[in-house]
Amino acid sequence: MINIVLYKPDIPQNTAAIVRLSACLNLKIHIIEPCGFNLDDSRFKRVAMDYINFSEIIRYSDFEAFQKKNKNSRIVLMTTKSKKFYFKFKFKKNDFILFGRESAGVPSEIHTKIQDKLKVPLSENARSLNVAMTVAIVASEALKQNNFFK
Repeated sequence: MINIVLYKPDIPQNTAAIVRLSACLNLKIHIIEPCGFNLDDSRFKRVAMDYINFSEIIRYSDFEAFQKKNKNSRIVLMTTKSKKFYFKFKFKKNDFILFGRESAGVPSEIHTKIQDKLKVPLSENARSLNVAMTVAIVASEALKQNNFFK
């Protein structure tokens, strides 16, 4: 199973869209707190709808708690600062793909702890994609590489 990790997400609609995607593609979601919203937020619930009932969501109080719980797992960071494209990387079945917060990414101290860093190629004038779109693009590639689509 591919694991999607959201670092302190701050837009409820994006997180809800990722929850819905995870229900449809059988992804596990890990949320590193604090979120910039409450999971009872009406904007979150409107997008997630009943898909939240079909999603596995694991929450962590902070990045250290996440690392401790998943210490033997490979973490792959999606960042616009990488030089390596996601489609040139070999994903493994139990990878944890980490996505930073919409407003600020992940702090530099987390960047230094993670070896594998990838990006989605963008046109010259673009800064970044919406996080939910990036999750969909990268998760689809990871699932395809590992023959989850049969």
